[in-house]
Amino acid sequence: MTDDGDGGTTNGRLEGLYSECGQSPWLDNLRRGWITGGELENWVERGIRGLTSNPSIFQKAIESSPDYDEQFGDLVCGGVSVDDAYWQLVTSDIRAALQALQGVHADSGGTDGFVSVEVDPSLAHDTEATTQAARELHQGIARPNLMVKIPGTVEGLPAIRQMIAEGNSINVTLIFSVARYEKVAEAYLSGLEDRVAAGVTDLSDVASVASFFVSRTDTEVDRQLDAVGSASALGLRGRTAVAQAKAAYGRFGEIFSGPRWARLAALGAQVQRPLWASTSTKNPAYPDTLYVDELIGPHTVNTMPDATLVAFCDHGKVRRTVDADQAAARYVLDAVTSHGIDLDAVANTLEAQGVAAFTKSFDELLVSLQTKADSLA
Repeated sequence: MTDDGDGGTTNGRLEGLYSECGQSPWLDNLRRGWITGGELENWVERGIRGLTSNPSIFQKAIESSPDYDEQFGDLVCGGVSVDDAYWQLVTSDIRAALQALQGVHADSGGTDGFVSVEVDPSLAHDTEATTQAARELHQGIARPNLMVKIPGTVEGLPAIRQMIAEGNSINVTLIFSVARYEKVAEAYLSGLEDRVAAGVTDLSDVASVASFFVSRTDTEVDRQLDAVGSASALGLRGRTAVAQAKAAYGRFGEIFSGPRWARLAALGAQVQRPLWASTSTKNPAYPDTLYVDELIGPHTVNTMPDATLVAFCDHGKVRRTVDADQAAARYVLDAVTSHGIDLDAVANTLEAQGVAAFTKSFDELLVSLQTKADSLA
């Protein structure tokens, strides 16, 4: 391998993220052909240390490929409902991905090598149903490197705490503000403390990530900055998402330090790592590795769709950046706010859109599968 001049090596940027900067690169995509064709195994060999999925990913995978037809046909012809057949298709892929990453999980001592699957997104505002759905996924798949995704909605927070208290690893998804991130971290810490109160003395087998969505923030804030239209407003475009993520990372360092955390860490507790999600660049005017290059640092995860991974492997910059200039990040956030943009309102809008988009994908796929099932009758 040759030196690329940006830290890391031309063919080793993914490995460099972890070995040089303490960040775990994860793959934000999954399809059956990657499992059977060796693509997923290849990504793991190149340095991928985990994988995330969501209803939109599975909709695209299942509707665009015949790879699922045989299993689906066998299930529905055997009397399985379309809804149950969907979950069997999904869990089959998840189990195979868990197998592909079990070596990473073992080698990392249980801190990496996770695969995430999301509960039914329509439950995002139902605490009890989300809790039960997450519990059933963990019990049904029963693998130590499984993470169940729970949306970080107000209603999701008690479910997150309960799942952690029960010893289940959780990926908290759809976080769009520093304020909500703080509440997610509190749910994790409280869940660990509940676990200790129940008599557990080893917390090392519970892991969690807090998935902070990035690019969608710039999409919405840039739209509002364009509406303001002043030179100062336009000069802030493409800067809010990174600044907000850096602010969240600053809070991460504060939350996971001090006496409260020390008591949990002494029992083997893992930090709840910030995970940068939605890191593909939506605006073609911005660098295609913007949301990777600017958010690299210890105890973080970046989950990237394959196109972003390819771009980063080609020309990404392996260097610690996430805490390089906290003052500049605060300046950007203050400047955006001074132009009349309410970042809490932006977060609420994006959360609602995110839940709606995942629910739409889930519902549309079930309709598509029902049509396919009817044709087999």
